[in-house]
Amino acid sequence: MTRRSNAKKSCKWWRGGVIYQIYPRSFMDSDNDGIGDLKGIINQLNYISSLGVDAIWVSPFFKSPMKDFGYDISDYRQVDPMFGSNNDFRTLVLKAHKLNLKVIIDQVPSHTSDQHPWFQESKKSTQNPKSNWYVWADAGPDGQPPNNWLSIFGGSAWQWSQSRRQYYFHNFLTSQPDLNYHCDSVRAQILEEIEFWLKLGVDGVRLDAINYCYHDASLRNNPEKPLKERTGRGFSSNNPYAAQYHYHDNTQPENLNFLEEVRALFNRYPSTVALGEINSEDSMSTLAEYTTAGTRLHMGYSFELLSHEFSAKHIKTTVEKFEAKKSDGWPCWAFSNHDVVRVVSRWGTRLTSREARVAFAKSLIALLGTLRGTICTYQGEELGLCEAVLEKHQLHDPFGIEFWPEFKGRDGCRTPMPWLDKVSGAGFSKVEPWLPIPREHLMNNVESQQNDPNSVLFFFKSFHRWRSTQPKIKSGSISFPSANEPDSLLIIRRTIDAHSISGYFNLGDQSETFNILAGEAWMGDAPKQLCAPTPDNKMLCLESNGFAYSQTIAS
Repeated sequence: MTRRSNAKKSCKWWRGGVIYQIYPRSFMDSDNDGIGDLKGIINQLNYISSLGVDAIWVSPFFKSPMKDFGYDISDYRQVDPMFGSNNDFRTLVLKAHKLNLKVIIDQVPSHTSDQHPWFQESKKSTQNPKSNWYVWADAGPDGQPPNNWLSIFGGSAWQWSQSRRQYYFHNFLTSQPDLNYHCDSVRAQILEEIEFWLKLGVDGVRLDAINYCYHDASLRNNPEKPLKERTGRGFSSNNPYAAQYHYHDNTQPENLNFLEEVRALFNRYPSTVALGEINSEDSMSTLAEYTTAGTRLHMGYSFELLSHEFSAKHIKTTVEKFEAKKSDGWPCWAFSNHDVVRVVSRWGTRLTSREARVAFAKSLIALLGTLRGTICTYQGEELGLCEAVLEKHQLHDPFGIEFWPEFKGRDGCRTPMPWLDKVSGAGFSKVEPWLPIPREHLMNNVESQQNDPNSVLFFFKSFHRWRSTQPKIKSGSISFPSANEPDSLLIIRRTIDAHSISGYFNLGDQSETFNILAGEAWMGDAPKQLCAPTPDNKMLCLESNGFAYSQTIAS
């Protein structure tokens, strides 16, 4: 292919790039069954290209019983008929490449569906070719599970199999049995499944729950976690899973060898990228360890900035922790995805007006885009969409159904994209969609924002056009200089060869006036919002949700 011949020119396209995450069920419905599909994505690739992003990440579209909406794969190599066909996917890749968009797919290496033929064979007996492909263990003396490991989705992580008369391990749903990576043939097979798609021309693979591949072979119990530490990581404090330190059921040292095998595979396909989703007890340390330059993953993706904690201190501390440990590794930062409450709602709880939410959405786009790393934005983030409020009877997500009402699940961030103004189904589908589209989303549709210079969508495009021309922001080093600023002010400095661009973000509720960093001057032609420099250009006043940039004074 042409793109392979130009590999040397683009082998690091992802460093500083912008990835647009697509949740296929909710992006665009082409056949009017109420569910989004691959042809729907194909039909909207021109729109995605207009955003100024570099790549799309398509969440799972593989054959699946959809108990966890595609993250329970029953055939790694086949598109589920719900989404189309393998030929549809080939068409998607070809059109995306014509538009200079890279294509990243989502693979789930740690577990399969219980409907996968591998598991169906494995559970038949203790003596068959795939008997050790999954994590099996005998019951305890009293018939109880082998240890205290818990499932993220509630209850024990062990499920009894009548046919095999053993327990099998599942980090997630009971219908998602974990593969046994201590088995050489499992690792080899998973690498073959990944390579199948690399051969089809994908530019990258997001490896879901990559730190969950290995378990402690001795099946040691996890220790108890104090109440004060049972926060963050994408699950609620009322979930029993938060009551343990997960030292033995994931993030095992043996995983590092597997990541090196993964990297060796990707090295055979120049310009492709391996992105790992990491959610561990110390995700920043794990992210740094998993992205050791040249030998393991190209970059890692964590939940630290996907939590409910929002402050200048939290963002600064998170990034600094990774930078201190990174050893030339590379992060992928996101504020929203298909698993968490949309960021405008999650971090904007204090906001009471539509105008404030619009300003907040714009400030978050700029803030995310100023961090050092690859940037990942979730569909609808460019519209400033808030979390959809759903009733329990409207839920499909088993996670939300299990922990309702304290935790309402993930459906609120998965509602369909609103495309058209004053059209039934907002242009997503001509029939009732699989999840309802909330009224506020209907008001924030693509059509009404497209040509509105005050809209979030208009800002998203203009910001990323500007960012693409700023090498300091795309690839420079990062620091957080202190200027005796208030706690609500976050200053991010990006530097190449002693020349800097600094972003100032007021994350508080009150206006703040502060000094521009020494040796820098207000960057008046950069994106800005709710800001005003003093007449001498030595100070800035930022209103709540305001931001501005300064740059090194030319000598």
